[in-house]
Amino acid sequence: MKTRLLFLFLLVYGIQFAQITDSKNLVATDKKLELLADGYIFTEGPISDKNGNVFFTDQPNNKIIRWDEESGKTFVFTDDSGRSNGLYFDKKGNLIACADMDNQLWQFDKKGKHKVIYEDKVNAHNGPNDLWIDAKNGIYFTDPLYVRNYWERDSISKRTGKHVYYLSPDRKKITVVDDKLVQPNGIIGTPDGKKLYVADINDSKTYVYDIQPDATLANRRLFCEMGSDGMTIDNQGNVYLTGNGVSVFNKNGFPVAHIPVPEKWTANVCFGGKNNDLLFITAMDAVYGLKMNVKGVSHGQK
Repeated sequence: MKTRLLFLFLLVYGIQFAQITDSKNLVATDKKLELLADGYIFTEGPISDKNGNVFFTDQPNNKIIRWDEESGKTFVFTDDSGRSNGLYFDKKGNLIACADMDNQLWQFDKKGKHKVIYEDKVNAHNGPNDLWIDAKNGIYFTDPLYVRNYWERDSISKRTGKHVYYLSPDRKKITVVDDKLVQPNGIIGTPDGKKLYVADINDSKTYVYDIQPDATLANRRLFCEMGSDGMTIDNQGNVYLTGNGVSVFNKNGFPVAHIPVPEKWTANVCFGGKNNDLLFITAMDAVYGLKMNVKGVSHGQK
């Protein structure tokens, strides 16, 4: 509450707690970070639909929230989310969620009704965390280990490791596509489907891979010396990483901007809004927005 009051004071009096650095003119002129909503426990997993509305999770409260781009208000999309963390829309407009309560992936229709599309039946996973969906509707997801106090599952010692997985479009085959990471977390692919970025948050590194025709990954190389909780990409190929605010790197891995956020931790980020130019940021118990000169990339929703 003290942080929120301080932030509002700074907004009212035009004082910035920390300056935005922006060497490439990514942020819209004279625009400042705006508090969009608060009062949650821990916000995560933002993703926009084709109309610019943004869905995000409040994992400790077991909810998915929808921010309405027209009214600027938030509404509960579902209060039974399977303790979802990361979200992404598939090509048919279904909302896909990393439901880590029971090691599952859930699919939500537009009314918030869900069905399980994948579950860990061999006790291999720690808890799906974040995901990206390719043009074939296959799902890449990260599986780090963050022990939750609501878990009722068996000992975590049985798990096979902290990996990145690919779930086939028919949802019948699961494949490990990288098993050499310390704690994979944030993940995003390029709109042409050729490259995948994965953040190894506990090793303070983000890697980029070439996506092969069979969906495997090749030519892993260091993108930048920074890990990330969540990430997104804009239409110029800049990659947005989170943690201490939002750090932006160009396609060559060089830092080009930093957006301070007045919270202890910035968890995730996406583009949304009517023109897909609102940088939507989840941070602790709140969500923020910042108008940009760049736009997000299309998710290919119908």
